[in-house]
Amino acid sequence: MFEFCAAPDTLDSLRWTACYLSNGVHMSFYGAFVKVLLLLAVTAPVALGFGFVGAMAARAPFAPLRWFGKSYIALVRGVPDIAFFLFFVIALDQAIEWLRHKALCPDWDQPIRQGNDFVVCQAAKMPLGNAAQWVHESYGFALAVVTFAIVFGAFAANVLFGAMRAVPHAQLETAAAYGMSRRQTFWRVLVPQMWVFALPGLSNLWMVLIKATPLLFLLGVEDIVYWARELGGTKTPRFTDYPHGDWRMWYFLALLVFYLAFTKFSESVLDRIMARLTKGQATAGGEAQRKAAA
Repeated sequence: MFEFCAAPDTLDSLRWTACYLSNGVHMSFYGAFVKVLLLLAVTAPVALGFGFVGAMAARAPFAPLRWFGKSYIALVRGVPDIAFFLFFVIALDQAIEWLRHKALCPDWDQPIRQGNDFVVCQAAKMPLGNAAQWVHESYGFALAVVTFAIVFGAFAANVLFGAMRAVPHAQLETAAAYGMSRRQTFWRVLVPQMWVFALPGLSNLWMVLIKATPLLFLLGVEDIVYWARELGGTKTPRFTDYPHGDWRMWYFLALLVFYLAFTKFSESVLDRIMARLTKGQATAGGEAQRKAAA
């Protein structure tokens, strides 16, 4: 980045550090922080959507739909996250390639399963081998979003299902007495009031989601954990011009500070949302606000 970085061996410690922290590889490290924030920004609403649909299915009067919703919640919550991430991503990737293989290569006469290998025609590869690097990265990121959304959607569904049941039944009966249909009662009475009961559980789920972002490393996405390991190690091809000792502790310390700062910021935002939702509600938070205002 700087002109004096052309000859790193001749630099003093301050300029060497400036060149070291501003080279292109470190820019990828800084960009990985944006990638993590983007993952959270995309995954959180998608997972909440999965959770809302799962909760609605779990309380549906139609028995098969209710069984499906409860099975989704129970199965995904019962499988360790690491096992699900490693299995589901491979299964989803192979399913996509299998469908493309059947559509694009109907004349293929060899078995797809060849021992431990999964072999499809080149046209069915996802993404294609000659695709640009950003296509490969976007595809991996999309698989990560879907996987995160399914896993945390099951936890969100469990939280929302409990929140729906926590809304006083008398209010639903009152809505029915006023002539509201089942759908009107759901959208105008149940859903608006369930959030105050759901937010504590969703807040904890958001914190768990933040802590789970290093699982991107297991999915082959070059996230901040990947770059911290690569840049901090002593034997790395990343910095032939900037040799250094084992600095992984300092890189992971930077990740520690980042996650602590981000969770603290999240707590402040969630506290404000909770205060707004509980205002005027017949809850412990609402009573505390009324007493404080008196």
